[in-house]
Amino acid sequence: MVIDTNKLSWLDVSVHVKNLLILAAENYGNTPEADKYINQAIKEATNKEEYLDILVAAYRYFYYKNNYLMALQAANQLMAKIREAEKLSDNWERLKPILSARQESPRIRLYLNAYVASGLVLAKLGKLEQAQTICTQIQEIDDQNQFTGAKILLDILTKPKDDDE
Repeated sequence: MVIDTNKLSWLDVSVHVKNLLILAAENYGNTPEADKYINQAIKEATNKEEYLDILVAAYRYFYYKNNYLMALQAANQLMAKIREAEKLSDNWERLKPILSARQESPRIRLYLNAYVASGLVLAKLGKLEQAQTICTQIQEIDDQNQFTGAKILLDILTKPKDDDE
């Protein structure tokens, strides 16, 4: 079968990895088969930037498949790779001023989006305190309200229960 990789012309990855992603999309209804292609794409990414793009695709795929553990794993791998590449600390107090100052950097922005995504997945998994911590941390540096997902999720997580509920 010939696969039209122009479908993903915007994605800067190898033709082989594009083929795997297209096969995953074409087999979306067959979860085991689609999972196989997504996981193979992750394994076969050839460079750091390609690997980051594949992890974003994997996060989204697993999230929409309601496989929250795998979505969280992809988001965490993405953040770990960016932390490594950018030499970022694991400690929030040391990390906070760097993230705040460099929010417009593409990799830092990707890191922040993955961090917000991990908060959403943690909430889906019932780990509400962890999700709230992440959303609160994002709000500490989001002066321009660019990461609205964190604000919305934080509002949901901290909304007082109505007496009628």
